[in-house]
Amino acid sequence: MFEFDFTQILLGIPGLIIAMTFHEYAHARVAVALGDFTPRLMGRLTLDPRAHIDPVGLIMLFLVRFGWAKPVMVNPSNFCQPKRDDILVSVAGPAMNLLLGFIAFYAMLLIRLHNIDVSPITYGIIQMIFIYNVNFAIFNMLPIPPLDGSHILRNLLPPDLAYRYQSLERYSILIMLVFIATPVLSVVLMPLFQLVYGGYKILGDILLF
Repeated sequence: MFEFDFTQILLGIPGLIIAMTFHEYAHARVAVALGDFTPRLMGRLTLDPRAHIDPVGLIMLFLVRFGWAKPVMVNPSNFCQPKRDDILVSVAGPAMNLLLGFIAFYAMLLIRLHNIDVSPITYGIIQMIFIYNVNFAIFNMLPIPPLDGSHILRNLLPPDLAYRYQSLERYSILIMLVFIATPVLSVVLMPLFQLVYGGYKILGDILLF
């Protein structure tokens, strides 16, 4: 999913854990707030990384640039408005990543603007928190089952199309492998990353004014 040398991998570990943990926690928190207590019963309503990190998925992310966290299970039948609330739960994870990405981006702005004395390692960790969270948000919003973007699209489609679309999930691993083995993922991610980066710059300039 990302290109790193060994130093970047080490610097990226905190950012990776933060991105995964807060992403899944946001799903759980919103689901519980909307009436589905499944995440709480399954011990997912916590910021303890151990509840969210899949060790194999974490290792795979470092080895082959494709990994995963433990998905938060929800039961949409517990929601007052199942389609709307399932969309809100799906959006919560990427939205949390975008928020954390901006916090890290703003911290870097303040460090540079005020010449705050931080070590290269500290700055590198903050930078990787920014990169990981933005990329997690963008990647998870892709409309590929079972990513968050697919939940949103499925709930917006008519029932017959939604059923056919959901059937693509059986090919999700194959689709992911194609994305990873070809430049397709970079072609998709980079323009969106630049778009988010531009939005952060505008918002950062407003807050610094």
